Amino acid sequence: MDLSYLSSNASVMAKYRDLKQPDDKVQCMYVWIDGSGENMRAKTRTLNFVPKSVEELPIWDFDGSSTGQSEGSNADVYLKPVAIYKDPFRGANNKLILCETISYDKKPNFANKRASCAEVMKKVADSQPWFGIEQEYSLLSGKNGINKHPLGWPENGFLAPQGPYYCGVGAHRAFGRDVVEAHYRACMYAGIPISGENAEVMPSQWEFQVGPSEGINAGDDVWMARFILERVAEDFGIAVTFDPKLISGDWNGAGAHTNFSTKAMRGPGGIKHIEEAIEHLRVNHTAHISNYDPKGGADNVRRLTGRHETGSYDQFSAGVANRGASVRIPRRVFDQGFGYLEDRRPASNCDPYVVTEYLVRSSILKEKL
Repeated sequence: MDLSYLSSNASVMAKYRDLKQPDDKVQCMYVWIDGSGENMRAKTRTLNFVPKSVEELPIWDFDGSSTGQSEGSNADVYLKPVAIYKDPFRGANNKLILCETISYDKKPNFANKRASCAEVMKKVADSQPWFGIEQEYSLLSGKNGINKHPLGWPENGFLAPQGPYYCGVGAHRAFGRDVVEAHYRACMYAGIPISGENAEVMPSQWEFQVGPSEGINAGDDVWMARFILERVAEDFGIAVTFDPKLISGDWNGAGAHTNFSTKAMRGPGGIKHIEEAIEHLRVNHTAHISNYDPKGGADNVRRLTGRHETGSYDQFSAGVANRGASVRIPRRVFDQGFGYLEDRRPASNCDPYVVTEYLVRSSILKEKL
């Protein structure tokens, strides 16, 4: 797959991006999650006003039979706007619109995990649940991205073993930093609370952190940050994968470690509430594992082996500063006696709506899942 044409097209495209946009026209890109539960789709419509809230935005629709979300004989699926972000690609007053998918019967489409998450978050609003999600991913060579060839790796063979790549610096250790930096700035422009980034343990693997975001905003912010990442990488002719175990063997997998707290956990004596929450998570471990990747736990079976800074998928564990545990209490939190816990089980391709909902249902609502 030869993508060399991208370099010349970039300069050509700049001419058109510089054209003055009519004052009474706004491009709104509607973004949604498709039937895979992992991939995102998008299409654009023109509005004659600048939307200030989702309530102002029209409901739209798409061909669900082409996204794995409906049958061809009854193909239309509705797009319900739920969050607005500034568009870092088109600039001006243009917007990115995150949408829920609604089926013909006006019920949430099976791929729409946001609707149930939003209901749960309303129930626990007084607890002020905060989430900070550490999204890991890998960059793939544009030329061989379809074959899952990690960026910067030799065409045949492997790089030197893990060790120098985590937070690494240098062209022989960090691959794809331009994508990472562009993504960081684009998320800030869009209004996403991106709080950091770093190179990860496996070469070509990176991480960005989103949060703290409260309630339903956490899932919204992570999904849109993922969309922006793939869109930025597209401009560089590079592919992105959220595969939780891209390379088998002695290489780290990729997760979406989720930092979680409530108002009580963040207050004086909060460590007691953190420890209580961990015990409720222990009871529901199997249910969490089954819902922390889109394949019913199959991806986490590949990733959560008890090695490479993971706990085992079939055994719950917790500890202070223990990166080999299912749930970690950071050393700083333990020392000060309040703060948050880190659930290290979610896979990199998890649905953040599902993860945040399950954390709340287990630890705040104390449900047996």
